[in-house]
Amino acid sequence: MKRFHCSRCGHEVYFDSARCVGCGAWLGFEPGALTMLSAAAEFDDVTDPAALRWEFGGSTFMACSNRGLSECNWLVREGAPELCVASRHNAVIPDLSDAAARLLWVRLEAAKRQLFYQLIRWDLPRPTKAEDPERGLAFAFLADTVHPDGTVENVLTGHAGGLITLAIKEGDDAEREVRRTALGEPFRTLIGHFRHEVAHYYWDRLVADGSDDTRDKVRAIFGDERADYGAALERHYADGPRPDWRDHFISSYAAAHPWEDFAETFAHYAHLVDGLETASAFELAADHALGLDPYVAGTSDELLSAWIPLTLAVNALNRSMGQPDLYPFVVPAPVRAKLALVHELVRTLSVQ
Repeated sequence: MKRFHCSRCGHEVYFDSARCVGCGAWLGFEPGALTMLSAAAEFDDVTDPAALRWEFGGSTFMACSNRGLSECNWLVREGAPELCVASRHNAVIPDLSDAAARLLWVRLEAAKRQLFYQLIRWDLPRPTKAEDPERGLAFAFLADTVHPDGTVENVLTGHAGGLITLAIKEGDDAEREVRRTALGEPFRTLIGHFRHEVAHYYWDRLVADGSDDTRDKVRAIFGDERADYGAALERHYADGPRPDWRDHFISSYAAAHPWEDFAETFAHYAHLVDGLETASAFELAADHALGLDPYVAGTSDELLSAWIPLTLAVNALNRSMGQPDLYPFVVPAPVRAKLALVHELVRTLSVQ
């Protein structure tokens, strides 16, 4: 992630900041220029998000109409659709009369905006369902259904035909930790869910819709995705991952099926790129990575050569604070090859 500053007073602010703690200016992220804007002082006492205005590059911008609902701080150009480029991909949102459900949705939306920052940086295709009913990208945020007899129908997170369904209870830190522990995962985050599920969407765009040569190349590295998916998952949950998964996969779940291996690897690549951009922005990266834009520059090997020392440093810092490793992963040679292929596919699609 880039670093952001209040354009009025220069105070450093976060990507999801709504107001500057330095001068009180209302903040808004303009995704077209990937910059944070500060409203003029005349708006400081405004409480209705719809009344806020930002000026930039000769244009006027307004708050996304979801600002008062999901705390979205993204902007739209005056006269354009009222939903920002991230919010307009929502197909289903929770019942906002339920305060608990709304809070969970707010957390999910924050992670989704972080995802869309990356999709914009890569310039990957991201049509809405309105723009492309068959290949568009959409999100459904659903709560579990409690039936009259007290039984609960759980929402399953997944992807089908461009629609990504996410259980809103993943926004509950305690619930997510219970699931992480139950599944034996070292790492479970909201942004990780979004990156994993959008990877299934881009499998369709990068691989399924790709050339025969691309599919052959992917199968040589990840395996043949035509293997029975349902049977593979059933076997994974019944028997656990193959004993040597650490030598070949970035996670135990990646060993379940080539589709999941691709999704886990794509998500990990997204972690790596976002982390490197942040480290470079804060001048925490290795000397050869300072100033490197990992979205457009550097080979896969160059990105990894900067990433691995950084992860060792942040793990050591966490340990000095009595915390578990921030990066609990090992990247063996087969995973390096998979990351290199994802790097190639993303870079290829982003320039088409």
